[in-house]
Amino acid sequence: MYLTTTLEELAWEFVPSGGNWTLYRLYEFNSNGGIYGMLAGLTVGPGGNLYGGITLGGPVVFELSPSNGGWTYSTLYTFSSTGPSANLVMDSAGNLYGTTLGDEEDGSYGSVFKLTPSNGSWTYTDLHDFTNGSDGGYPYSSVLIDAAGNLYGTASTGGSGNGVVWEITP
Repeated sequence: MYLTTTLEELAWEFVPSGGNWTLYRLYEFNSNGGIYGMLAGLTVGPGGNLYGGITLGGPVVFELSPSNGGWTYSTLYTFSSTGPSANLVMDSAGNLYGTTLGDEEDGSYGSVFKLTPSNGSWTYTDLHDFTNGSDGGYPYSSVLIDAAGNLYGTASTGGSGNGVVWEITP
């Protein structure tokens, strides 16, 4: 089980060991330029690579790849405002999906995005920008994907009450 913590900006791994769990520190993000502000955890992808997002302080989607007993950090995509607000989800084709929080300074209410691997880089697609109306706003949740490729999640504001459950169809 992998996780991140915003307190020390570290990636950790919990490994079962004799009926208990042992904690290993995998990567310290501050050593990579002082980035901070992770709300999202880590997602395991092919080859044991880990994918995650940093919400503030250099908002990015990143990859940690196992390398010579350690981990190599790579930025996959840099956001102009806020980055992922929850765990990323990877589909069977290797695409990453996530949500971003809104930015009160620019009047945005968050978005749903897709990152597609393409010849060693990643292509960003904005799937939906929330308006804080009937579609909701400020999505703090991870994206869920069903067998048909529909995306689901929640937004914490908007709708007719205190947030919405949303669906995006391909």
